[in-house]
Amino acid sequence: MAKDQMEAMSQSHLLRILLFAPLIFIFHFLEEAPGFVSWFNAHVTRGIDFATFLQVNLSGLVITVLVVGMYWFARSGFALSLVVAWFSFLMFANALLHIAGSIIDKSYAPGVITALLLYLPYYFYVMAKIFKTGQLRASLMFGAAVLGAIPMCIHGYRILFLGSRLF
Repeated sequence: MAKDQMEAMSQSHLLRILLFAPLIFIFHFLEEAPGFVSWFNAHVTRGIDFATFLQVNLSGLVITVLVVGMYWFARSGFALSLVVAWFSFLMFANALLHIAGSIIDKSYAPGVITALLLYLPYYFYVMAKIFKTGQLRASLMFGAAVLGAIPMCIHGYRILFLGSRLF
């Protein structure tokens, strides 16, 4: 099979698997929803209410749909860079926050199960598929991933170690 055909098949597969992102986000939200606000408020001085939690998650879902839709329709390197950056923020760095929270608290942090079972495997699978399409150089993928993850990593650090929040 020619290299161009393999890249086209890989891109087609990527397009299909990206459609799972909003659903995975919803599963994560459903795990988090019952206990995240109280867990969060136990860690920070300027807590949140459920309405704020809902608004943040609705915004996250809308951005996820927009980023995936943008790539579906544009199929450009720029749109794919946004997918990498957003998924690095939403899935990779957020999973790290949940895992670190569980380790630090030595107990369940709401969202850690879907972070481990859905977010991380899906994230790494998508990143491998993006790499396989050949649309982005590895250095660009890495840069977009780092830039995307930084705000959530800072936010998580502030929550877990400083008792404050970034946003």
